[in-house]
Amino acid sequence: MTIAVRILVVGLLVLGGVACSRPDEKGSAVTGRQGVAIASFGFSESITMAEIYSQAVEAAGIPVQRVTELGSREIVEPALEQGKVDLVPEYLGTALSFLDPGSTGDRASTLDRARNAFASRGSVLLTPTLAQNQNGIVVSRATADRLGLAKISDLQPVADGLVFGGPPECPERPFCLPGLESLYGLRFKEFKALDAGGPLSVGALEGNEVDVALLFTSDGHLDGDQFVLLQDDRGLQPPDNLVPVVRKEAVDRFGARLTQAVDRVSLSLHTKDLTELNRRVSIDGVKPARAATDWLRSRGLVRT
Repeated sequence: MTIAVRILVVGLLVLGGVACSRPDEKGSAVTGRQGVAIASFGFSESITMAEIYSQAVEAAGIPVQRVTELGSREIVEPALEQGKVDLVPEYLGTALSFLDPGSTGDRASTLDRARNAFASRGSVLLTPTLAQNQNGIVVSRATADRLGLAKISDLQPVADGLVFGGPPECPERPFCLPGLESLYGLRFKEFKALDAGGPLSVGALEGNEVDVALLFTSDGHLDGDQFVLLQDDRGLQPPDNLVPVVRKEAVDRFGARLTQAVDRVSLSLHTKDLTELNRRVSIDGVKPARAATDWLRSRGLVRT
C-alpha cells in the first residue's frame, strides 16, 4: 500500500495534478483521501520521524495515509505545495534555503522567514523541535589521524587528493559541495554520488571508497570511535531544527486534534532522541514503526 501511494503521488506530480479532486471539507486534494497524508524524504531518520507523527495523529483519531520515501526535497516540496501530501517533518534551515535561497541567519530569523515562505505556498509551520540534524562532514578515524583532521578547514590543503561522497543533489545544494567550495575553498579530487547520509555513505567510508562523506550529525554511527565528525568551524550549516510542516487545508479541517497531537511530539523531541532512534533503526535493525511506538510510549504520548 505504501509503495502504491508513493507511485500515485509521484505520478500525479508528473501529470501536473490533473487527477486531483477539488478539495472540500470531507476530503483532501488527493482523490478519496479522508485523513492526513504524511510523507517522508528518502532517508532513514525522515522515515522514522514521519512514522512517529503518523502514530501520534492516529492516536488522536485521525486516519493517516503514509507516503514513505517519497524522495528528495525536489519531489516532496511540490507534493506538499500541490496538496498531494499534508504533513512533512522538515528541517528548518535546509528547507528555507530551498524555498528562499540566501543567508539563513540565526534560529529566530530563520524560523520567521521559513514561516513566511511556507505560508505563501499554503502550509504552516507547527511547533519546532529542539532536535537538530545538520549536514555533517565526516572522515574515518584512520583518515583523521593520518592527516591531522579535526575541523572542516583542515581539509583545505589535502582536498585535491581526496574523494568526497554525498547525495546526488549535493553539487547543487548550497550547504553541500557549493558551500564547501565557496566558504572553505575545498576542491576535491572527485565527487562520488551516494545516498543522503545512509548505508551507502557509511559503507563507502568503511570500505575506503571515499575519503570524506556527508552524514547527518544525529547519525548513530557517530556515537562510536569509527568516524570523526569534523567541526564546522566557519559556520556553513544553518540552524536545522526538525519542524513539522502541515498544509493549511489540513489544519483547517482537523483543527486542534491535529495540531495538538503533532505539537506534543515536537515538544518532547531532542537531538539525543534523534541519535538514539537512528541508532536503533540503522544499526540495531529495529523497524521504524517499532522504534516509533517504543519512543511514543516512553514519552507517554500513546497508550501502552
